[in-house]
Amino acid sequence: MIIIILCRMNSQPKATSRKQETREKVLAAAARAIRDQGPTRVGVLDIMREAGLTHGGFYAHFASKDDLVAAAIDWMFATTRARKAARAERDPASDTLAQWIVEYVSPRHRDDAGQGCPLTTLTNDIRHASAPARAAFDAGAAAMIGRIAARLPADEPEPDQRAMAILAQMVGAVALARAISDPALSDAILAATSQALVRP
Repeated sequence: MIIIILCRMNSQPKATSRKQETREKVLAAAARAIRDQGPTRVGVLDIMREAGLTHGGFYAHFASKDDLVAAAIDWMFATTRARKAARAERDPASDTLAQWIVEYVSPRHRDDAGQGCPLTTLTNDIRHASAPARAAFDAGAAAMIGRIAARLPADEPEPDQRAMAILAQMVGAVALARAISDPALSDAILAATSQALVRP
């Protein structure tokens, strides 16, 4: 009996790890689909197929499509934060607000919608999404505002309001630059916004 119990205990972390890995695969596939199609147009069957899984396994991880979309939006923000945190550990100079702005309002970010900030890809479609998805989007935006406010000068009189304005300009510039078909004008919008925000 002791041997059986030990075997069960030893197998539990592996099962949990496998389940978590599968969930991560589904979230990554959902994030790609949501960024590409919007949160209301994605289909569970297509997401599961993209993740290399069968539709039947979906409900082992999520209660509904709305649950999946909200979790995927949370995942997008979390993975973006994790990438920035890892980079800041390697290069502390990259964690300044000026550097954030330069990197965010850039051709590279504009051209990488599939991996970019979810605020720039979901702004138009999120209003049609479910309440849980909108709550996840709101939480991500609020966290971004907080991180920007924390990097403002200590003498900033209204850091939250200033952070909101900065974020709105950053997101708007990238979204508009993606929509503009003229490459020169698109680049100019990014450059002008970046310069205006970084200028003391």
